Order: sequence, then C-alpha cells, then structure tokens
Amino acid sequence: MTAASENRLALTATVVALAAEAAELETRVIELRKALAELNERMRAMSNALHQAACSAVPSSVAVDEEHSGGDRTE
Repeated sequence: MTAASENRLALTATVVALAAEAAELETRVIELRKALAELNERMRAMSNALHQAACSAVPSSVAVDEEHSGGDRTE
C-alpha cells in the first residue's frame, strides 16, 4: 500500500470514529435535555406546593386583627 492510500484509510477511519462519537454525544444531549425538562417540572410543582402551603399558613389580616383585639372587631 502506498503512503497516500494509507493516509486516506487513516482519514476515513478518523472520520468514521468522529461521526460515531458525535452520534453518541447527540444522544446524550437529548437525554440530558429530557432530564432537565423533568427536573424543571418537578421544581415547578414543588414551588407551587410551597407557595400554596405558605399562603394557607399565613393568617389573613382580618384574623390577625380579631386575634389582637380580642375578637371584637368594629369598623
């Protein structure tokens, strides 16, 4: 085999190897994007749950006013 044909074979092998690696990386990127989307949805659900819990745990100003005035609220 000549040096030129050896170089072509080496170049072809390199291109094939790089193409295979690129395909693997592209698959991994897709998997990571899906995982990030799932994580984002879980974080949004947790944020909503915490917000609802915080809103239900905070007494309204009317309840606080009545509690501090002994329940006799007059306006």
